[in-house]
Amino acid sequence: MQASREKIPGVVVAGLRGGSGKTIISLGITAAWKNSGIRVSAFKKGPDYIDAGWLSKAAGRPCYNLDTFLCRPEVVQASYATHSQNSDIAVVEGNRGLYDGIDIDGSTSTSELAKLLNLPVLLVLDCTKSTRTMAALLMGCMQFDPQIHICGVVLNRVAGKRHEGKVRANIERFCNIPVFGA
Repeated sequence: MQASREKIPGVVVAGLRGGSGKTIISLGITAAWKNSGIRVSAFKKGPDYIDAGWLSKAAGRPCYNLDTFLCRPEVVQASYATHSQNSDIAVVEGNRGLYDGIDIDGSTSTSELAKLLNLPVLLVLDCTKSTRTMAALLMGCMQFDPQIHICGVVLNRVAGKRHEGKVRANIERFCNIPVFGA
């Protein structure tokens, strides 16, 4: 990796658990940016090939896996730098929950990948049958590891405008984090 290479901005899309909607949000963001003329590099955390295939389709270019279990940190960093260099922005889809890793320290977690790449996290919140509790969960995620920068949230599985409004109001009041969509 060349020292003069400029780091491409990016975002890590994470959730509170598997099945929270990370893939659909990652695909939507990637496709929307690509369709508006932004060159997007797509990445998938871990050895997953199914989501990577969909992300590749959305980006119109190959998606690369970033595997912090099988690869050394410098290899993951070099892969990100190399495969994002001809892009305007990168989207990295995490896996499992934000802090879920192979041990009690969260090794190989999506949060550790975000720190390794120095990228902010867009957190997808599954709001099924919850309102104010979503603000409490988000606050916990924000305070659990102060090195993680949660730049915003997307509310998934809201029951309608009223439900969205309640969740949005609580997050904005208690967490001071932008809600980018629902």
